Amino acid sequence: MSDAAQPSAAEVRAAAEAVKAALDRHLDAVERRSGQDDPAVYAAFDELAAAAEVYDELLYDTYDEVTPFEIPGSDTLPAYAGPEEPSALSVLIRRDYTVAEPPRLLHQAQRIADLDPDAADAAARDGADGAGMAAGVVGSSVHAALGVLFGEFEPDEIASRHKEFGLEEGDSTLWVTAADEPAEPGEWLSTPFDQADPQRVVCRFDVSSVFDEEPGEEDDDPLEALDRER
Repeated sequence: MSDAAQPSAAEVRAAAEAVKAALDRHLDAVERRSGQDDPAVYAAFDELAAAAEVYDELLYDTYDEVTPFEIPGSDTLPAYAGPEEPSALSVLIRRDYTVAEPPRLLHQAQRIADLDPDAADAAARDGADGAGMAAGVVGSSVHAALGVLFGEFEPDEIASRHKEFGLEEGDSTLWVTAADEPAEPGEWLSTPFDQADPQRVVCRFDVSSVFDEEPGEEDDDPLEALDRER
């Protein structure tokens, strides 16, 4: 950061005062809470987190110092605002992978294509001039190999065998969201994730390398880490 953009001592002091005020508002909201999921407490929490983050950044930029506070991430869910007795639900899952060993992925996809040439047709159409080139394309194109792999195996099986396919696990999350009524067949298929309303999340399960792990936990089920449950 250049000297011209350097925050002033007065800005740091003002940010500190904002944190103090947010602390008072948060304590007041907690003392007056009307229930476990009082929206006022959630709002005061978010305000306190935002104020603390601003102060932490200004303090570091100005004095090269840090606070002892752990600033919550932006993935904190808001208060639940869905039906108390849901008649339907949606389960939203995201799992990230890194293609850690491309040769292993290509080899496994080629093996599948050799055993069942029809399994490579769709991937070949995307990656080459036609399905007749499937055998060569699958063994040389990561794009085509991924199409074959995910076309052959269920996502849960890929998750349990990811190393075998040359993949390395990243973050994963599972959201269970409440709905007022079941969706009509085909209603959301073109935009499947647009209806992921955080205020309708009943519970969620997250796994990330940012979480502290105890020795021996590396092989745990990736959905066992409970991030938040209402």
